[in-house]
Amino acid sequence: MASAPGPTVTPYAGFDKDADTVALRKAMKGLGTDEKAIIDVLAARSNAQRQELILQFKTAYGRDLISDLKSELSGHFEDAILALMSPPDLYDAKCLKKAMKGLGTDESAIIEVLCTRNNKQIHMIRDRYKKEFKHDLEKDLKDETSGNFKRILIGISQGGRDEGPADASRAAADAQTLYKAGEGKLGTDESEFQRILVAKSAAHLRLVFDEYEKVSKKSIEKAIKSEMSGDLENAYLTIVGFFRNPVEFYADLLQKAMVGVGTDEDRLIRIIVSRSEWDLELIKSTYMHKYKRTLVDAVKSEVSGDFRKLLIALIK
Repeated sequence: MASAPGPTVTPYAGFDKDADTVALRKAMKGLGTDEKAIIDVLAARSNAQRQELILQFKTAYGRDLISDLKSELSGHFEDAILALMSPPDLYDAKCLKKAMKGLGTDESAIIEVLCTRNNKQIHMIRDRYKKEFKHDLEKDLKDETSGNFKRILIGISQGGRDEGPADASRAAADAQTLYKAGEGKLGTDESEFQRILVAKSAAHLRLVFDEYEKVSKKSIEKAIKSEMSGDLENAYLTIVGFFRNPVEFYADLLQKAMVGVGTDEDRLIRIIVSRSEWDLELIKSTYMHKYKRTLVDAVKSEVSGDFRKLLIALIK
């Protein structure tokens, strides 16, 4: 697969798995831990290269690299390192499991993962979830959510979205349907929103969004905000925002994770790790343009220690 424009982490040209495993073992052997050495290796290698290091470490030392990292690290720094070491589908599956574990449900994390993945990714997540946790993702989603929000998650988790080109002849009709299901009637017909926003292709939906503004004189986002609330509103706004402009969508999510009281470290990890090999360079530029400070400076102001050093290494 060709690299997308804008990754901040690319395959390391001088990759030497033996030298890397020696460095990692040395960093964790004996008293104390050399966190800088761990960051220097793992933040500068691609996910595929990290998977090679896991195998090489066990081959060379008869030890599990993930277990050693867990025993040596702690807190958000540990969480971020373990995220880096997981293949993308496994990391997404773990995020979903964590969001549904124990008392309460982290609906925003579920939305962020499921509403932004393509069909192939969703099928891989479902398979990995089943293999890793011996649970069915769809059943867990049904158990943890309810109502129209549950129905949208079940729909998305099928991985059945049309991924073909836009159908210009249908875009105006779909926009009219959305208008009649929401602003154009008393109450909201959520099933029509799901039929279009969950099932139609990204390319088609971008046309629908444009056509909607002609019908309504307001954006689809404003219509969703006026017609829906809570997790259902968040899910639809995520779909619209991601399909309109994924780079700006993630820049906004990063700002949201850092603005106000407290910091959403889990969200910082999810976005920075998952987009580092995709479009984080572009997200950085958009963040700077929109929020008038660098993403590095924003992160520096919110987190500290080795966790901060790792995130900055991934962003740079």
